Amino acid sequence: MYSNILVAVDVDHPETGGNAVELAKAMAADGATVTALYVLEALPSYATQYLPEEHLSNRITEFTNVLSAELGNPEGVTPKVITGHSGATIVDYATDHGVDCIVISSHKPGLQDFFLGSTASRVVRHSPCSVHVIR
Repeated sequence: MYSNILVAVDVDHPETGGNAVELAKAMAADGATVTALYVLEALPSYATQYLPEEHLSNRITEFTNVLSAELGNPEGVTPKVITGHSGATIVDYATDHGVDCIVISSHKPGLQDFFLGSTASRVVRHSPCSVHVIR
């Protein structure tokens, strides 16, 4: 059983998020922390200089609400939205927060991915902890 589980969720594919959260809850020890994480792709700096200061915080709040709603506001799961490049940011978050298991979904493979999607592949290769990949 795991005590600190990170569920990487893509709000563009909400059908996989619920399955990942249910798997995480099944693998969680009593009193475990389960975090549903969505990585919002960072905007380039040349674009952000023209946006209002509160733009990023508004987007994070908006996507946190979307994430909670799409997962059905599950009890015991904390939604979290951060910015960055998804594969690297998930690994960095897991490292910085002492995560002992990452649950991530992978899309059906294409020729360029062969077995895993690019994000799931990067997480599996660079993760500091166990990774459970689901389809």
